[in-house]
Amino acid sequence: MSLSRPLYSLFGSYLEQLFNHPVRTKCVTACFLATTANVTSQRISGAKKLNQHSVFAYGLFGLIFGGTIPHYFYQIVERLFSHDLRFRKFFLFLSERLAFAPLYQFLSLYFLSLFEGNSHSVAIKNVEKLYWPVLSANWRYLSLAVYLNIAYVPPMFRSISSGIIAFIWVIYIAQKRRRHQEKLAAEKSK
Repeated sequence: MSLSRPLYSLFGSYLEQLFNHPVRTKCVTACFLATTANVTSQRISGAKKLNQHSVFAYGLFGLIFGGTIPHYFYQIVERLFSHDLRFRKFFLFLSERLAFAPLYQFLSLYFLSLFEGNSHSVAIKNVEKLYWPVLSANWRYLSLAVYLNIAYVPPMFRSISSGIIAFIWVIYIAQKRRRHQEKLAAEKSK
């Protein structure tokens, strides 16, 4: 009972910030989730020392893109598909899966590479190598969660539920990118 009061207070403060300053709150939340997901991914993989460049890159990506792009995308599609449209939720789902997911995966792979200090050409090579496997895995593994989020979660709370989904997804992307970088390092050392 004594622990629930501070949790309710913290959750209430978060909701107040989400209502009064939605983009800022979503950006800070995305930064926190991306950073902790990257650290979690590194710990799961057994890293003895954290790759600070990677942690910084994920945090910066979450701060700049993780709150803004989803916020504005969902605002646009909510307006685009009127509430009286038949199969509205299905069209929202399709727009997320066929427009948002491909664009966001491209941006994440490209900018994460840049934020880690790589050049444009290296970032493009990383995208070329990882884009299709990551996007197809996104479609395969996240489509049900995305549909449930669109169909049953009120728009104001979608950022919270998608943040939880994103936490798990960032762990997956970080693992995939790390394996790719280890493979490139092994090929260079030959």
